[in-house]
Amino acid sequence: MVHHFSDSVIIVGLFASLLRGGAIVVQLYAAFHAQAYKRVLPYLKKVFFFRFISWFLIGLSVFLIGDTNKSLTLFFIGLGLFSFSFSAGFGAIYFKELQAKLFSKRYRGKTMANRQVAGSIASIISGGVAGYVLSEFQAPLNYACLFMISSFFMLIGFSAFVSMDEPEKQNVSVKEKSFKEFMKNSIKILKNDRRLKQQIVVIFLGYSYFLSMPFVILNANNSFRLTGWMLGGFIIVQMIGSILGSTFFWRKIHDYEKMLSLSFVFAILSFVVALFANDVYSYALIFLLFGISIDGFSIAGMNLVIEIAPEEKRPTYTALQTTLTSFGLFFPILGGVLLQFVSSYNFIYLITITLLIVGYVLSRRFEKRG
Repeated sequence: MVHHFSDSVIIVGLFASLLRGGAIVVQLYAAFHAQAYKRVLPYLKKVFFFRFISWFLIGLSVFLIGDTNKSLTLFFIGLGLFSFSFSAGFGAIYFKELQAKLFSKRYRGKTMANRQVAGSIASIISGGVAGYVLSEFQAPLNYACLFMISSFFMLIGFSAFVSMDEPEKQNVSVKEKSFKEFMKNSIKILKNDRRLKQQIVVIFLGYSYFLSMPFVILNANNSFRLTGWMLGGFIIVQMIGSILGSTFFWRKIHDYEKMLSLSFVFAILSFVVALFANDVYSYALIFLLFGISIDGFSIAGMNLVIEIAPEEKRPTYTALQTTLTSFGLFFPILGGVLLQFVSSYNFIYLITITLLIVGYVLSRRFEKRG
């Protein structure tokens, strides 16, 4: 969609980062308040509503402005993506609190894998709808329709989620008098916890697949003519990868260090295939491996921080890890810059593979707790 309004690969990378990178700026501030909350669900309801509005307004701006003023349309798309991502910064802290309170260590991974499967099935259906809309309607109307329609499905899911009963947290921290004091205490925690620092470095390197991932589809377009059905099909294949990974790997692994290492392996394999891909089948394999690895990274990272964090400091640990590793979400900007000046997809694939290999090696050297 972004490529429709701009030919710059740097802009494509920037907007790929905006989709997730806005969460970085508020994670620690959210934790500053959340550490004293006995229940977080009331605050999560507000986050969900804001995310719905942000996503819907992206589609509305594309529908109302579209090609008549591409720069203005891009501005509103960027604003919507940043707002959607910004609100996720609060939601991530609240969600991990709920996850830690509701599920045991053994059941937590299985539950998250089941959640990924359910989400992937929904995404497969969405991929079919996306393929139909992209093929039957002209751009940018098709993009506008996809955003506005998906926002209402998103609203249904949000409404179901907030209907759950949340237990009250017993061990909470006394909130510092100021955010500045909270930051000082957080820095002390980071300096003194070697395992937390190790996790942050490794998970950050896991995000290095973003250096190349947004541009794989652009490279595919250079090899063969992409159709709307192909784009929707790649989404479906990625979600099938998510289902296969969660069903046969992630829901059965309770050692989250091992899960993280395996995620690196699947990510590395995906870009090795990308180096030689030249037809629709090889690109389908790439997206299949993407689906497996991305879910593994998500489940492992989420559970590892819960495992090492004291209950009363869980929001702080979560915010520290998520904030610092989330700078990896800006890898697409670096990828776009490199691609702009080097004009070689294989070059950025090789850099990505190297970073992922380093992450894999470090993941095998985690300092064990206790």
